[in-house]
Amino acid sequence: MNQLQPLDLLRQARIRYSQSEIATLLNVDVRTVRRWEVRENEPPTYLADAIRQRILPLINADSAKKHPFTFIDLFAGIGGIRLGFEAHGGHCVFSSEWNTFSQKTYLANFPHDTNHVFVGNITTVDEKDVPDHDVLLAGFPCQPFSIAGVSKKNALGRPHGFECTTQGALFFDVARIIAAKQPKAFLLENVKNLLSHDKGNTFKVILQTLRDELGYHVYHKVIDGQHFVPQHRERIIIVGFREPTDFSWNDLQLPAEKTRLSSILHPQDGSEAPEEPYTISTQAVINSKYTLTPNLWAYLQAYKEKHQAAGNGFGFGLVNEDSVARTLSARYYKDGSEILVSQGDGKRPRRLTPRECARLMGFPDRFKIRVSDTQAYQQFSQAAVVPMMTEVARIMMPHIMTMISASEQEEMSVY
Repeated sequence: MNQLQPLDLLRQARIRYSQSEIATLLNVDVRTVRRWEVRENEPPTYLADAIRQRILPLINADSAKKHPFTFIDLFAGIGGIRLGFEAHGGHCVFSSEWNTFSQKTYLANFPHDTNHVFVGNITTVDEKDVPDHDVLLAGFPCQPFSIAGVSKKNALGRPHGFECTTQGALFFDVARIIAAKQPKAFLLENVKNLLSHDKGNTFKVILQTLRDELGYHVYHKVIDGQHFVPQHRERIIIVGFREPTDFSWNDLQLPAEKTRLSSILHPQDGSEAPEEPYTISTQAVINSKYTLTPNLWAYLQAYKEKHQAAGNGFGFGLVNEDSVARTLSARYYKDGSEILVSQGDGKRPRRLTPRECARLMGFPDRFKIRVSDTQAYQQFSQAAVVPMMTEVARIMMPHIMTMISASEQEEMSVY
């Protein structure tokens, strides 16, 4: 793997330290550091090792003092898993996300702060350049394992799963970082179909890698997001601990009552502030652009009637305030067919607005949406259900904190 270049590491160090502080730590003149930064002089190759050895350990130690635990966010998307662990006091020290539009949303909501590094392509990062952390989080790409993704690749005659060198192999980037950094725990999230892909062989390889090769104690469970949000959304959650624990999925607390779409829909009665372009006027009514056009609505109805006559279940999903929606998919921007909101008899239905999609995934209203509707629909459809991640983080926390406490006591005993 390619290592981060000296100038990249220098920028990382400058998040925390001034030019003069770095000069002192590296035993060079401050003017030398300034010349490196403005590219007047190229930094020497040894600078990378010097920063790793003298500066980055200080940054990591400083971060650990201020927060109960640290974590990294791989294949971060727009930060749904991160929000779940921040809710329990965690501090993110490293994030990776390759999609430029997702990067825009992520950085709008999680701006660079002290002790945080953001990279685009994790495959180009040497695992030694990843900061030390207590917990590794990864929503590694699900396309090679999802039903829709596999069907599409089959139709195109392309490989999928671990045969897909551009996506399936990304799981092994997670594995190499776990092997190098030995976090106390990890959480991986993927689609339910990961369990059955390739007759279970894909998941078998994943478990063998995590348990047998990396030596972690691994637990997995399929959880339906509809326990937390008004959407049927099954995902497999894989958690692992470096040391033996008494972790149990029985500790998971699922809300007794399911939420309904009324909890995420715009009320349109002036009780919430307008958020253009989603809602307009003092009453915050939904922009008419989200109502289906006559031609599209006619097409969807005809399509459904055609397949119903053939005995198939294909067709749009019409919902109201009392409904639990189907799974929001990445194709939602095309016609919104899986979740069409009824606007009354004789009226054409509408799509959810991007803000309603954010709520459907459990994102708070403070979450900033800085991309087009098309990109927003795709991003939220691929995000993690935030309250579900928050609950899984909750039952992981006692075991993580026990291991952190044991490590601290062991370090103190050395001195």
